Amino acid sequence: MRTLIPLLALLTAAAPPPQIDVEQMKRDIATLASDEFEGRAPATAGEAKTIAYLAQRMAAIGLKPGNNGQWLQPVPLVAITTDPAAPIRIAGGAAPLSLAMNSDVAVKSLRAQPRIAVDASDIVFVGYGIVAPERGWNDYAGLDVRGKTVLVLVNDPDWQTPAAGKDAGPFEGRAITYYGRFTYKYEEALRQGAAAALVIHDEEPAGYPWGVIGTSVGRPALDLDHGPNGAPALHYEGWITKAAAGRVLAAAGLDLKALEAAAKIKGFRAVPTKLTASLDADNKVERLLSHNVVGILPGTKRPDEVVLFSGHWDHVGRCKADATGDDICNGALDNASGTAGVLALAGALAKAPRTERSMLFVSWTLEEAGLLGSRYYAEHPLFPLGKTVGGVNMDILGFYGAHDGLTIAGAGRSELEAMAARLAAVQGRRLVPEASPEKGRYFRSDHFSLAKLGVPMLMAIGGGELIGKPKGAAAAAANDYVDHRYHQPSDEYDPNWDWGGVVQDLTLFAEFGHELADGKDWPNWLPGSEFRSIRDQSRAGFKE
Repeated sequence: MRTLIPLLALLTAAAPPPQIDVEQMKRDIATLASDEFEGRAPATAGEAKTIAYLAQRMAAIGLKPGNNGQWLQPVPLVAITTDPAAPIRIAGGAAPLSLAMNSDVAVKSLRAQPRIAVDASDIVFVGYGIVAPERGWNDYAGLDVRGKTVLVLVNDPDWQTPAAGKDAGPFEGRAITYYGRFTYKYEEALRQGAAAALVIHDEEPAGYPWGVIGTSVGRPALDLDHGPNGAPALHYEGWITKAAAGRVLAAAGLDLKALEAAAKIKGFRAVPTKLTASLDADNKVERLLSHNVVGILPGTKRPDEVVLFSGHWDHVGRCKADATGDDICNGALDNASGTAGVLALAGALAKAPRTERSMLFVSWTLEEAGLLGSRYYAEHPLFPLGKTVGGVNMDILGFYGAHDGLTIAGAGRSELEAMAARLAAVQGRRLVPEASPEKGRYFRSDHFSLAKLGVPMLMAIGGGELIGKPKGAAAAAANDYVDHRYHQPSDEYDPNWDWGGVVQDLTLFAEFGHELADGKDWPNWLPGSEFRSIRDQSRAGFKE
């Protein structure tokens, strides 16, 4: 018998309640995470099987193709492999320095050209490399870095503050903001006209050891393919070890520790080093194609206004073999579970009376490569972002049991959070802060591609303690997954999973999305958010 779990009262009393089909979710996850799908790596046979399966399932549910009659949104890619033997040469100090790939630096080029040639680029230490007018902070003030190489600190200036939140410091203390993410450092350096950017690695504020970064050397770097002329990009970007950065600055008579302290103070001014950096390296350039999968339930009155439900279908494919010789990273939790969640919500909501607005269900590609599938959609939206109401993204569902709380990633940013909190309270759940806000989970999954361009997006999961289980069991289970299954062949479907928490979360997401899609409100970011002005601009052309 199929296990059907009713959602909370989401419709009128006359309408039968929609239902989450848990048995179908089990089949979806078991299929997507099977060896037959080879770990669902983009641009492989595993992708072909995955996107065909997802399109078939969306059609069976009753969705309509979401891309002008097509289920797929092609995502063109470029794969660039930079010569791992090419050193960065430092000149201008007492003696020349040579920084070796992997041991000293780990850099890549996203310029789709056969060679990088950066000759004698002036090196400037720019502190945390932040330009945040809403916070009164500008590390590039009065500075011209065109053609130069910037040395940047990772994280935010107040990352060592024990407290986290809006009142904990100019950049929310221990809770990292997007300004602290290494990707932001590259983006801002490019906006400022720099030739290259090197982020100084420090394990505590970075959140991971150098070994995680060093292994990227010699591997292809994926980016969106912007055609023969490409898109603006730094000549190269990447990381430098703290020890190597210390040697470089010492060659200029500067002390890294003193510069770190100075960079934490508002009003810091960048420091030219009188050193230069040079890099000559060959690039191998390949072009590939992957796909987002998109289905829609059209709205009855305002079909051009959409509410988004999403999760990424891709995983890492084949990986380092375990002791048994298994080299397929199946990605059952990451993220066959979230993909099945999108299908489950579509199935439940397809059985409900149609909403006034449309509901769009998207399974992204290339999350593991840096959110590229969702970024492509955000840059080439099938519906204008100014008419995208908001949405929810699912990345790794929790199969540990029902929770007494709900944790919102990156809390304190958008008006969607109050709505989620209200729905959680109906379930008898409380809001529970993130255990590790310094990890910046909100900035590391696909919803962020939409958020950056102004669309309010929710990412939440069961939090607090597991109901009916010993205190600490939830944290222990999550840590066990990270330590023993995350991005490993052992992330496989388990028929013994406890589905209580998944049902809680999907119930909430269904009510959340249905309420948005049947309403007239346009949620925004909270005052002070770096994304609020972007949202206001995108909505300006559509306001009645």
